[in-house]
Amino acid sequence: MADGSAEKTEKASEKKRKDVKKKGEHHKSMDLCSAATLLVSFGAIYIGYEGFIKSMRNLTGSMLSGSFIVERAANLTGKTAMAYYKELLFAVLPLVLPFFAVCMIAGALVHVVQTGPMFVTEKLKPDLKRINPISGFKRIFSMRALVDLIKAIAKVVIVVLVAKGRIEAAVDQFLGLMYVDVGKAFLTVLSTCLSMGILIGVVLVAFAAADMLYQWWRFEKDIMMTKQEVKEELKQLEGNPQTKSRIRSIQRKMSAARMMKNIPGATVVVTNPDHYAVALRYREHEDNAPVVVAKGIDFLAQRIKQIAAENKVAIVENKPVARALYAACEVGDEIPPELYQAVADILIYVYRLKK
Repeated sequence: MADGSAEKTEKASEKKRKDVKKKGEHHKSMDLCSAATLLVSFGAIYIGYEGFIKSMRNLTGSMLSGSFIVERAANLTGKTAMAYYKELLFAVLPLVLPFFAVCMIAGALVHVVQTGPMFVTEKLKPDLKRINPISGFKRIFSMRALVDLIKAIAKVVIVVLVAKGRIEAAVDQFLGLMYVDVGKAFLTVLSTCLSMGILIGVVLVAFAAADMLYQWWRFEKDIMMTKQEVKEELKQLEGNPQTKSRIRSIQRKMSAARMMKNIPGATVVVTNPDHYAVALRYREHEDNAPVVVAKGIDFLAQRIKQIAAENKVAIVENKPVARALYAACEVGDEIPPELYQAVADILIYVYRLKK
C-alpha cells in the first residue's frame, strides 16, 4: 500500500511561500509579458510614427544634401569617417530611444505587477541539474512541455487568423494605392500594418490572461506539500518536542530554585498538609496584599515545608485556603480579594504565635 504522506496533498504554508520566493520562483506568464510588450510597442509606433517619419525626412534631407556630401567627401579620412558615423548615431538616437524606452518600461511593469518587487541572485548560481541530460529529457517529454507546445501552436494560429482577416479587409484599399503618391501609399500600408499589430497584441493579451491563470494554478500545484513536510516545518518553527520538553524541565528546575531562595523571607506557609504548600509574604509597609513567593505540590510541597521549618517560618495547615491559593495565584502574584479574609485570619494567628 502506498504511503499517503509522500503525496502532495497540503497547501503550501506561508514559510514555504517565502522560501520559494527567496529562490526567485513565482507564478508568472511570459506570454503576458511578450503580448503586453508587443501591444505597447505597436501602439507607441502608431501614435508617434508620423512625427518619427517627419524627423527622419529632415535628417536624411540634411545628411544627403549636395553641400553636406561634398564637404564630407573632401575631408574623408579614417578619423573623420568615425566622427561622421558618431554624429549620425547621436542624431538618430533621440528619435528611436523613446520607442525603446516605452517598450522596456512596459515589459518591466508587467513583470513587477505579476511577481512584485524581487531581487534575487539564486537563479544566477550554477546548477548542474540544468545540464543533466536525464532531467533535460524529462522536461522535453513532460506534460508541461506538451502544454507549452499547444500554447505555441495556438498563438501562431491566432496571429495567422488575425493577420489574414486584416489583410483581406484591406485588399481593396491596397489595390487603389497604385494610383496615389508613393509617400502616401507607404503611410497607408504602414498604418494598416500597425493597426494589425495592435489587434494581434490585444488578442494575444487576452490569450495571455488565460495563461496567467494557468500559470498560477500550476505554481500552486508545484509548491504543495506532503504531510511529512508539514510536520517537519512545524518542528522547525515550534522546535522538536523532545527539545521543548527538556527546555521546560530546565525552566521548572530554575523556577523551583528561585522559589526556594524566597522561602526564608516568607511570613507563613499554608499547607494541605501533605499535597499542597503555598508560601506567603506580607510586609505591612511594602506590600499592598500578601504575595505568593513559592508554591508546590507533593515532593515540592514537602521541600517548601522543610526549608520553612529550617528557617523558622510559620507553617499553618488549612486545606481549603491552601488549595484556593495554589489554584488562583502564580509565584509573585498578590492574593485575590476573595481570599483576603481567610489569609488575614491566618496572619493574625501567626502574629499571635510569634508574640
